[in-house]
Amino acid sequence: MPEGDTVWLTARRLRVVLAGEPLTRADLRVPQHATADLVGATVREVVARGKHLLIRIEPDLTLHTHLGMDGSWRLLPADAPSPGAREPVRVVLGTARALAVGRRLAEVDLVPTAREDALVGHLGPDLLGPDWDLPEALRRLSAQPDRTIGEALLDQRNLAGIGNLYRAEVLFLRGVAPTTPVARAGDLDRMVRLARQLLWTNREHPEQATTGDLRRGRQHWVYGRNGEPCRRCRTTILRGELGPPGQERITFWCPHCQPDQ
Repeated sequence: MPEGDTVWLTARRLRVVLAGEPLTRADLRVPQHATADLVGATVREVVARGKHLLIRIEPDLTLHTHLGMDGSWRLLPADAPSPGAREPVRVVLGTARALAVGRRLAEVDLVPTAREDALVGHLGPDLLGPDWDLPEALRRLSAQPDRTIGEALLDQRNLAGIGNLYRAEVLFLRGVAPTTPVARAGDLDRMVRLARQLLWTNREHPEQATTGDLRRGRQHWVYGRNGEPCRRCRTTILRGELGPPGQERITFWCPHCQPDQ
């Protein structure tokens, strides 16, 4: 699941093969940028911002991408052929070190670096970023006390990096139902610190384990386990949707370990 830790790791891997290198190939397969000529330009840096990826290119361009639900970046040998037109590829960037291929990317934008804020300026403090600011994240979360904690945690304007998986797992570990109002969700400081700890622990590898067990099928407490017994109390895990009409997102919880408040 592409959440903040996945994007952090993706940025690090891309940075190794792109940063400081001139582009030998550049193909943006989106209508608005299909004619952009980036070959010969040097990649200055690659950074993650919450669930967004920023590839800054000299002298003053930024390629912004968002993985969405199932996007990814793959690294291939530098001399690998470019993917065919029928493949779900939206970005191809090549250097002397590797070929980076962005597949099924939900968003692709090429903007002057000075205009990055138009794309990511709305985000709250990044759980894995140099701008992390716990008091500010808590202030933003608390600003709407009647909102459900499940919606508030997923709102990237409050804190950037949490997706469906970490929301479900953090709320289970804190014993809070996703429908609980923020004002009654207990110790928000401990909740946010836990969220950051989970993302930080998983940032170095693709597995997103919250149980401490990396084995397939044993990584999560409740996420993706609808209808299965709770690992703590054996109550059946439930699955539901949370959010305003048209913007609902799935979540999972144990009705015994996370009672309604």
